Amino acid sequence: MSKIGKKPIKIEENVTAEIIKNHLSVSSNQNRLELDFPKEIGLEIKDGGIYVTMLNNSRFAQEQHGLMARLIGNMVTGVKTGFTKELTFKGTGYRAAVEDNKVVLVMGYSHDVKLPIPEGLEVKIVKNSIIVSGISKERVGQFAAIIREVRKPEVYKGKGIKYKDEHIRRKAGKTAASK
Repeated sequence: MSKIGKKPIKIEENVTAEIIKNHLSVSSNQNRLELDFPKEIGLEIKDGGIYVTMLNNSRFAQEQHGLMARLIGNMVTGVKTGFTKELTFKGTGYRAAVEDNKVVLVMGYSHDVKLPIPEGLEVKIVKNSIIVSGISKERVGQFAAIIREVRKPEVYKGKGIKYKDEHIRRKAGKTAASK
């Protein structure tokens, strides 16, 4: 059994959870997230928490036990407070802007890279930072990864897009040949 899966997921104030067959719905105010869970996993709401159990002892059930607990915990946190990822970019002439529900990135290519913002996410540009926020941790992380993929940070000058807390190990580069 998973150590994470054994612990109950606390349902926070103003958050409601509802289970119908193999479908979980978590909501708070206007925010709502849904999850279909496998038939090998059982969910039960009691004592202000959600309990995740394995209905059989198969390998698949063991694999999904901790995963479902973590996903449900992220859903509860997401509808209550939300998630954010911050990326920073560095480079001569590099710019970013939000236009018509698209992120427009000028990253040294011959063309501007335009990425449509997925539904349920909000993107803000502040100086050399791109802030992606939303209620789904999966969607926020995926869109931040797509933005980073446009121009990965390079190791010699540090140019490119990186996560705010990411550390890029720099290389020395070539040295002039001695005469």
